[in-house]
This record gives sequence, structure tokens and C-alpha cells, in this order.
Amino acid sequence: MSRHGGIARALLAAACLLAFRQAAWGQEASPLKDVFGPDSLPQSGVPEGKTLEFHVPDSKTFPGFTHDWWLYIPAQYNDAKPAALMIFQDGADFMKRDGHWRLAVVLDNLIAKRELPVIAAVFVNPGVSIGRGVDGKPMNNNRSVEYDTMSPAYATFLWNEILPEVRQHVHLREDPSARAVGGCSSGAIAAFTAAWQFPDRFRKVLSLSGTYTNIRGGNAYPGLVRGAAHKPIRVFQQVGEHDAVREGLGSWLEANRNMSAALDEKRYDHKFVITDDTHCGVENAAQVPDAMRWLWRDYPR
Repeated sequence: MSRHGGIARALLAAACLLAFRQAAWGQEASPLKDVFGPDSLPQSGVPEGKTLEFHVPDSKTFPGFTHDWWLYIPAQYNDAKPAALMIFQDGADFMKRDGHWRLAVVLDNLIAKRELPVIAAVFVNPGVSIGRGVDGKPMNNNRSVEYDTMSPAYATFLWNEILPEVRQHVHLREDPSARAVGGCSSGAIAAFTAAWQFPDRFRKVLSLSGTYTNIRGGNAYPGLVRGAAHKPIRVFQQVGEHDAVREGLGSWLEANRNMSAALDEKRYDHKFVITDDTHCGVENAAQVPDAMRWLWRDYPR
């Protein structure tokens, strides 16, 4: 394939991914409050954690791109007792208390009920170019490069550029089983890649509608899982029965089934859930509290 052909294919893949992500997250059959259970809604008497905002002006790992990110610190956090850590891609979407995922609310509720350990959460947006167009908006979005590329780069960015700042504000546990990574769509495969590349750093994965498809070679993962030695990671994996299907990229449902089969064959600590939903739909968001409980089920409270 020519260089221009490769660029065109990458741009088409990114455009398709953005289009169905916006469609799935922007169209809801019913109000979110009618779909969510109580763990995803603010509860009387449950203290709210605080959220701090940060900015990486120019990434060393991804030069020319800037990242916004947020740090959630639970109300129960005490400097004398180190906290566990969870990192979410597409951070602004996952962080919002009245948004699609509501992870800050879920953490408030489950930590208060002692169904989760005290967890500090990092919400990281994908990089956007420092350069701006004539409309003042970033010229490029680096999401697919950072999330879909099967390399150590994104996990290295998290480890070297985000976590040192987190440690300035929160005393973290050093046990890799106290670190989890999660996301939806390309954010999900980014989470799996981080744990796959660095199981000595990240041991838990929350994968929602993961793009284990032919965007940047993610369809190779089932074979890689089968061919590699077992790694000490735990994976909660979800996909929708009516998830995305894109020409040239494949079926998200079938790709996740293939991934699930490979994880089961290698006897990973793994749970696979198929919902009657679309790509990153509201049913996916509604089940996040149960997914979090499962991921952290045996970790010390």
C-alpha cells in the first residue's frame, strides 16, 4: 500500500470510529436515570470525592500533542493509607457526574459501601494537536494513534507523564494488583494493551465494546493471547449484541467473542458479558458498578 493510501485508510478508520461513537453515545432510547441503578446515581448521605484538573502542555511520548486530565480523590482517602488506582481513557466522558458513565458517582457509592477499596481515579483525554486551525480548534486528534496502536507507547505515557503528577497529590499503593485501566471502544483496547505490555504495572482491565478489530491490527490479539505465556491480569469484557460492524474493520461482537475465547482457553481470570445494546450504549454504562465490583472483588477494603 502506498504512503498516501495508508494515510487515507487511517483517516477513514478514525472517521468511522468517531461517527459510530458519537451515534451510540449521543442517542439514548430512554433517560439515563431510568436505565441506571442506584449505584450510578447520587445517594443521600454519601460523601462526594473531589476532582482536580490538570493539563499536559506538550507530551514527551506524543510530541506536538496536549492532554487534559482529571484526578478523582475519594472522600475516604487518608494520606496515611495508600489508595488503589484506576485509569480511564476518554476521561471527560467517564468523569462527568451527570454524563454517560458517571464513574465519579459510582466510586462515591461503592467506596462508601465498602464494596470497593479506596480508589483514586485518573481520567485522561486523548491528545489533541498543539497547532490550531483558522477556526481556533486543534488541527488533529491523536485518539486512534494512542489507543489503537498495539505498542508500549500509551502505557509509557501514563506511567511517565501522568502518574508522577498523581503521586504529588495521592499516596498510592505500589502493588500492581492495585492498578486498573479501563475504557470503551478504542479506550478499551488501550486498557488491555497497557496491562498486556506491562503486567508488572497494571493488573486489572475494564474493557467495554473493545476494538479488537482491524483498525490498527487489534484483531491479532486473540492469536497473541493464545501464543504467549499466561500473564497475571484480570479482564472484565463487555460487548453489545448490536455493537458496531464496519466494512474493512469487522464486527465488534465477533471480535470480542474471539478475544473472550482466547482468554478462556488460556485460563485468564476473565468475565465476558453480552448486553442487548449498541456500541458503548447506555446498558454498558449501567452495568459498570457490577463490573467494578467484580474486578476488585478480592482486593483488601
